[in-house]
Amino acid sequence: MKGKGVIAAGHLETARAAAIMLEEGGNAFDAVLAAVLTSAVVEPVLSSLGGGGFLLARPGDKIAGNPLVYDFFTQIPKKISPQSELDFHPIEADFGTVTQEFHIGLAAMATPGTVRGLFQIHRDLATMPLARIAEPAVALARKGFTVNRLQAYLFQVVGPIYMASATAREIFASPENPERLMGEGETMHNPAYADILEVLTREGEDLFYRGEIAAAITRDCATGGGLLSMEDFAAYHNELRKPLEIDYRGTRLYTNPAPSTGGILIAFALELLKELDVKAMGFGSEAHLETLARVMDLTNKARVESDLHGDDGGTILNPDFLSLYKADILGRPSALRGTTHISVIDGDGNAASLTMSNGEGSGYMAPGTGIMINNMLGEEDINPLGFHRGPTDTRLCSMMAPSLAIGRDRMVALGSGGSNRLRTAILQVLLNLDDFAMPVLGAVCAPRIHCEGGLLSVEDGFDDAAIGKLQAAYTETKRWQEKNLFFGGVHVACFNAVSGTFEGAGDPRRGGEALVV
Repeated sequence: MKGKGVIAAGHLETARAAAIMLEEGGNAFDAVLAAVLTSAVVEPVLSSLGGGGFLLARPGDKIAGNPLVYDFFTQIPKKISPQSELDFHPIEADFGTVTQEFHIGLAAMATPGTVRGLFQIHRDLATMPLARIAEPAVALARKGFTVNRLQAYLFQVVGPIYMASATAREIFASPENPERLMGEGETMHNPAYADILEVLTREGEDLFYRGEIAAAITRDCATGGGLLSMEDFAAYHNELRKPLEIDYRGTRLYTNPAPSTGGILIAFALELLKELDVKAMGFGSEAHLETLARVMDLTNKARVESDLHGDDGGTILNPDFLSLYKADILGRPSALRGTTHISVIDGDGNAASLTMSNGEGSGYMAPGTGIMINNMLGEEDINPLGFHRGPTDTRLCSMMAPSLAIGRDRMVALGSGGSNRLRTAILQVLLNLDDFAMPVLGAVCAPRIHCEGGLLSVEDGFDDAAIGKLQAAYTETKRWQEKNLFFGGVHVACFNAVSGTFEGAGDPRRGGEALVV
């Protein structure tokens, strides 16, 4: 075997933190923890200890065990107050070509799970002291780092959130002009985050869930129109789940199971495609794109008809249910978010695929921590019954789908940000790897499409003739002139068992970087 491992992540410093752990003899789980803590510094719009996420862990021979999902996503509070009394208001995110409404404020916050999740992952799977794992993040937060182009763009998109309070502006506003957020090339510091990381690694997770941090957040919620209580924090626990498993052309795919929906929808799409000769269609051909679009449309339809938000996945993957949709495909001629992902594979066969999100952030900073709390209760995509109308004390559904694909001669860890688009992004990368035999970087960088709600979105790079007929089938079409984070950010780590080598690709759409150690 050549090398100690590979990391793919959404920022060079995130990947470097993980690489340091591998270089010092740590495993993939030490590395992914270091990457998460660092991502909260350098990818603040996409990552925070105030949010939640999922780790799909595959222990290697030294640890032993089957693939397992750590669910540390956010939880709906135990009590919901009348909406008129809540601190909950809309802001408009400006993506340049499109705008989208999000809701922020104290009542947009669900119970955070990230801190609890990271501590359990460390206890179960890591080998290095947590204080050492946190050191790269602490150093960057205290000494400062240079804001890159993607992060500067994201600040422009969600500007009202990160200027919403004085404590947020202290960290995220430009030192040259405090009326705007940080721009590319400026230096950002977050000394409060550095301090709280050092304290957390000494005192443990109870500081966040039963101690001063929880007390400060819930006190502000009680007086300012929020929903979180000390009971919500104290009762929060991780869920350990068996991954959803499917076979696709000799590759065993492990992905995020119910109650999250992204993995199930990817599995459903792959089941539809199993009986088609996708390879023979040729990448980017009219047949390929029309088939891909139809699969996306049918997956959206099946999501509604199976009532997936209340389903355990059994209905949508039931053979009889699937057969209706296979007939729809085979019977015809062939003619949306603040999320980041980290993939790590090490030389002992450990694999970590971790996706996490803070929504867009609530605008509220937990006092004295440098941590912005999530706005998951203000995310329309994961509140299908309406805001503050779903069940209480329940784990929120998510599209996040950290995945692991194990074939005859390779192991691939992958996942994506991108709200509803992340499942179609992951699907297309899997097809590029398995059906079109693309190299890892090519599979990630190849152009993508996304279909939803009658809208066909097409990334630049496809042949106009192949797209032409497809456009006619949709009431609305949007052509993108460049690669854009709208189409997700699939970060891929790969181990090739034949050559004994590691390979990785960070998606350029979301500032991705890959490092082989």
